[in-house]
Amino acid sequence: MKGDYNMKSIIKYTFLGALTLSMAGCTETFSDINTNHRQVQEKDLEKDNLSTGAFFTQMQNYVVIYKDGTGNESSDYQVAQGLSHDLYSGYIGPTGTWASGSHNGTYKMAWYEQMFTKPFSGLMPAWAKLKEVSKTLNTPEIGALADIVKVEGMHRVTDTYGPIPYINFGSGTMGTAFDKQSEVYKKFFEELDAAIEVLTPYAQAGSILMQDYDNVYDGDVTKWVKFANTLRLRLALRVVYADATLAQTEAEKSIVNPVGVIEAVDEHAELLHSKLNYFHPNFDMSENFGAGEIRMSAIMDSYMNGYKDPRLAAYFKEAKNGGYHGVRLGTGNISSKIAKYAGDPVSKLNIVQNSTPIVWMTAAESYFLRAEGALRGWNMGGSAKEFYEAGIKIAFQEAGVGGADAYLASTKTPAAYTDPTGDGNDMAAPSTITPKWDEEADFETNFERIITQKWIAMYPDGPEGWSEFRRTGYPKLFPVVKNESNGAVDTNVQIRRLPYPQTEYTTNGDAVAAGVSSLNAESNNAKGDNGGTTLWWDKKTH
Repeated sequence: MKGDYNMKSIIKYTFLGALTLSMAGCTETFSDINTNHRQVQEKDLEKDNLSTGAFFTQMQNYVVIYKDGTGNESSDYQVAQGLSHDLYSGYIGPTGTWASGSHNGTYKMAWYEQMFTKPFSGLMPAWAKLKEVSKTLNTPEIGALADIVKVEGMHRVTDTYGPIPYINFGSGTMGTAFDKQSEVYKKFFEELDAAIEVLTPYAQAGSILMQDYDNVYDGDVTKWVKFANTLRLRLALRVVYADATLAQTEAEKSIVNPVGVIEAVDEHAELLHSKLNYFHPNFDMSENFGAGEIRMSAIMDSYMNGYKDPRLAAYFKEAKNGGYHGVRLGTGNISSKIAKYAGDPVSKLNIVQNSTPIVWMTAAESYFLRAEGALRGWNMGGSAKEFYEAGIKIAFQEAGVGGADAYLASTKTPAAYTDPTGDGNDMAAPSTITPKWDEEADFETNFERIITQKWIAMYPDGPEGWSEFRRTGYPKLFPVVKNESNGAVDTNVQIRRLPYPQTEYTTNGDAVAAGVSSLNAESNNAKGDNGGTTLWWDKKTH
């Protein structure tokens, strides 16, 4: 039976491309949606190759923007997340030559649109068309895979802005309404629950689905279900301070599912270099943009140097003056300091052009998620200490370095930061947390320990790192040197979200106004459409 099941699946998806090509003119769903800049029309789909049967591939390309050969460039990644999430997570320090020195790094917001516009022009229309194909072919498993990728891409969007148009997208009744973030998250869980239920029998049968179009798992449904379970666990913990009951319920579903969660390095989710000829956008930003527009951050300098972390050389390049050194965020007019940076006193990123992958989720994150769940007393199938230590070990494997056992025994703490440019932006050590687990420590201390190590392991996934900092308050990050938000963002609290795009106000003003109203209603620090307003799930640190 297993062999028949697999053969049926393989044959079905061999013909998927031909079937979807014949459906390229079917626009029933899209013709019912109000025309606006977020819902591209059939002529736009044809330009983006979405009518060729590669909807699934297109969705994957819009989760993390990269130079994909269809019009997206490294500069799009930079605007979508490089000059916001990657900075605010503490992963990256900006060293570009922008003349004014006033930009996202100083909270004077200049680039914040593309995390919104790109997914709504590429990912969501492709999802709607793929769901249409799925209905026509009576293949719910196609729709299930599409839903998983959609949730992976769109949770990054709502975690950036708050309320977004989501629940009725593609139904013909959506109009332009923004949904409350609490409702968007409930929809995420509904979609993941349903997708996992549909795909679990396929995974148990060892099926291969959509292999020609899948540049993440090469059609391996078992890995897709493990990813979906782990994604559900990630999002469950995201909402724990807003709805603890929902969080525990959804988290424990992932653990009891027979396929399970990500556990091995070869199960983590990344764009496969074996199927795609691409390089990580950070390579362009670090090596090819100007004199190099990104470097190691000061906070990575503090934690990793303090811990004598063996992953330092895997993450960063040694500075020309020796050692690994970072730069503070929000240092003002960076162009005036470019001569100093050109001498490379600040470490470059160790990004290799043709082999550094774009990673959606590490295997280490899976273990740290379970460590937090276990720390909260949830049924995770083991203890917090066991999962924490397993997370560090597999994080070292993912980085390709040894020394995990010694690191687990380390009582070293983060170091004080000394500005390598000589500008005096020094900072005291942000924390005294150690890598070594302490069974006698209180909840909050071990919680900080888990999140700090998860943050190091997830580098350089800026959207996830920033979301976890906002949710938990960890790791403890350095504040910006210069705050130009005109009071919208508290320097010590740090930025909590990005404003909605100005183009959205121009084309969809009434809906944005309603969305901002929903944002304020769900926030416990309502300040309107600016970087100081907390999201629905951002309850712990305010």
